[in-house]
Amino acid sequence: MPNWGGGAKCGACEKTVYHAEEIQCNGRSFHKTCFHCMACRKALDSTTVAAHESEIYCKICYGRRYGPKGIGYGQGAGCLSTDTGEHLGLQFQQSPKPARSATTSNPSKFTAKFGESEKCPRCGKSVYAAEKVMGGGKPWHKTCFRCAICGKSLESTNVTDKDGELYCKVCYAKNFGPTGIGFGGLTHQVEKKE
Repeated sequence: MPNWGGGAKCGACEKTVYHAEEIQCNGRSFHKTCFHCMACRKALDSTTVAAHESEIYCKICYGRRYGPKGIGYGQGAGCLSTDTGEHLGLQFQQSPKPARSATTSNPSKFTAKFGESEKCPRCGKSVYAAEKVMGGGKPWHKTCFRCAICGKSLESTNVTDKDGELYCKVCYAKNFGPTGIGFGGLTHQVEKKE
């Protein structure tokens, strides 16, 4: 039967879709008001739609229905999904959890993935990348990166280290620098011979 002046049929409601209200996805036309996820009914757009055969879903529902299943397959970075997908008609078989020993010799998943965080020599707490300053070959917090004697905040241009401690150049010179005549301090008297 010829299509007299009408548009294509909507993939959701099967009514005529005119050009002004048409959204195309996966070779099919939809009304703007019918362009919803078939599972959760959330409104979709070109960045949130995921098509599977003749069905359209939001990316989250698509992942739950057709993505990998099991513990650890969350819906974002660092996420652990506890959604079993029951509202989508999915069956999820949970395996029994193994008993954990009180002392584990294996490092945590976080440590294995990101590496163990380094400790600040001054305060002993973990130093993360956003607050890390290197001095004397060790990581320091920005707030701990101070002279051990006068407490002056240090920079790469005025820092010196001795025995794992940081000093400003002035304090280092006063306490560990050369001594004697001509070095700012007279430590022993010179006797004159006549």
